[in-house]
Amino acid sequence: MTVGDRIAVAALGIAIVGVGLGAWLLLAIGTTPGPVASELIDPFASPGSTVAGTTPQMLVVDVEGAVLHPGIIQLRAGSRVADAVAAAGGYGPDADLKAAAAQVNLAALVRDGQQIVVPVIGAPPASGSGGAGTGGLVDLNRASPQALDTLPGIGPVTAQKIVAARTEKPFGSVDELVTRKVLTKAQLDKIRDLVTVG
Repeated sequence: MTVGDRIAVAALGIAIVGVGLGAWLLLAIGTTPGPVASELIDPFASPGSTVAGTTPQMLVVDVEGAVLHPGIIQLRAGSRVADAVAAAGGYGPDADLKAAAAQVNLAALVRDGQQIVVPVIGAPPASGSGGAGTGGLVDLNRASPQALDTLPGIGPVTAQKIVAARTEKPFGSVDELVTRKVLTKAQLDKIRDLVTVG
């Protein structure tokens, strides 16, 4: 083989390696996933917000008691109880500010489905969630559905039955849960020592 032949073979080998390397680079670049705009999170954005115009998660809460506009409101995820009270118009003129300071944690994060109750002047003591009554008992006429759901044997469906019954007519005694066919006697026996009516 002459020197010219050797040079030609070497050049051909270099060309083949170059073509192979170029093809590999093109394939590697073409299969590398790029960032998806809708999945990016802005570390400097407020809680619950996202980038690229995606819809932030919304929470639905019930604000009751001594606020100007009680009822159901929607808030961004990451909102605080103070945001919920503000969205309900703020404290009303009948708000018991001392009791509110003790019972309503304005800095707490809001949970979806939560009920927030601002105490009214002269009303009996209750927890901020509307759960406990006197002596730590759950008040059947005031407790939130979430508080009722914590009672043994009472799930979300039964809690809603209790709320519907008391909306129609407040309970005069614990035994009315059975006489009004809201609970069975066996269900009442499980919770009798944990509930009261106010």
